[in-house]
Amino acid sequence: MNLEEEIVTVIVEQLDVAREQCLPAASFINDLGADSLDLMELIMKMEERFGVSISDEELQNIRTIKNVIDFIKKAVAA
Repeated sequence: MNLEEEIVTVIVEQLDVAREQCLPAASFINDLGADSLDLMELIMKMEERFGVSISDEELQNIRTIKNVIDFIKKAVAA
């Protein structure tokens, strides 16, 4: 499983959404129905799973699946 697939798997599990809904442009709030608590739980799971740390400032810029994929790819590569 590649990194993007693994990230989508975490999103599917945490937000209880269909994999088909997890398009790169999908907004966590508008398209996937996540609220602020869902997002916090998702971010905590991502940090744990991929060994990254997402600051509050960085979190402000994570609104779509593509945003989180790009962030984690960059963080893992660093």
